[in-house]
Amino acid sequence: MKTNVLYRKRFTETQTRKTRSERWENVETVFAVHSPESFAGKHLLLIDDVITTGSTLEACIHALETIPEVKISLAAMATAIKD
Repeated sequence: MKTNVLYRKRFTETQTRKTRSERWENVETVFAVHSPESFAGKHLLLIDDVITTGSTLEACIHALETIPEVKISLAAMATAIKD
């Protein structure tokens, strides 16, 4: 398990009171990959604790997709359902 593959290029304000589109705009270009060449051709499992709108996960996936021939799988402990 590696916890430092992704990093934030800049910190953003909290997502808690934002709409889905505002959340995406807040994080869409925030993440990057440390040493992408060392993960080329690998299968990565991206784990999140709770998926709300999926914006942060989507932004992380976009950063990971810059790695050549990478395969990405997702796992989450829970999803937030809004009634």
